[in-house]
Amino acid sequence: MTGELSPIDKAKFVAAKRSVDYVEDGMRVGLGTGSTAAWMVRCLGELVREDGLKIRGVPTSTRTAELAREVGIEVISLDEARWIDVTIDGADEFDGNLNLIKGGGGALLQEKIVATASDQMIVIADVGKEVEKLGAFPLPVEVIPFGWQTTKSLIEELLISMDVLGRDATLRMNGDSAFITDEGNYILDLHLGRIGNAHQLAMVLNQMPGVVENGLFIDICDVVILGYGDGRVETRDINEGTVEEDRLDFVETDNLFTDLQD
Repeated sequence: MTGELSPIDKAKFVAAKRSVDYVEDGMRVGLGTGSTAAWMVRCLGELVREDGLKIRGVPTSTRTAELAREVGIEVISLDEARWIDVTIDGADEFDGNLNLIKGGGGALLQEKIVATASDQMIVIADVGKEVEKLGAFPLPVEVIPFGWQTTKSLIEELLISMDVLGRDATLRMNGDSAFITDEGNYILDLHLGRIGNAHQLAMVLNQMPGVVENGLFIDICDVVILGYGDGRVETRDINEGTVEEDRLDFVETDNLFTDLQD
């Protein structure tokens, strides 16, 4: 199956495959949302079914919960878990300090809650997600529907005083209607181009009434696992200050990723 993958999907696959090495029997595992995280969930499911790995997964979205159950992972809520051993998730962007932009899949609120309730957060990504400065990817901000246009105007006004290149905010759509998060909220995508001070922006956005959470994950990620289309994997641990390189061989599997959707 992997022989049929595009280089970008091979990169996602090897990063996901390497990340499950961090999962041990009996762990409570935060399960991220998005295309790269979905590969990881499938890899974990294979270990559960074929190797007898015993874990409990805390999903960060309804679609991740559905996929986890489909591949045989026991799903529990964060309230049931109380605390999580490790969370594995993707990212839309990350910088040299392992700060992230997340929320392209619309699950940033649950993703941030689960990640901050974990002993360790591991991000899996293809090499194209690394940037010198965050902001090329639109920054998602989850807002309540009530008065969202006023919130949008206030955010755009706020951005005038921030170190960013762009200040446009757009309502995320799902066809002809507003995209609705699992919590029933809207998402505003901020087209900033470049974020000069991500710490400051994250703080001031969350102080605004109407804003539920933003997609800047600051000082949360511990490890980034980068996948390459030729099977190479690079693991960066910001706490240990280490960078390790490896290569994974592509092995034909029994339709491990059949019907996998982004």
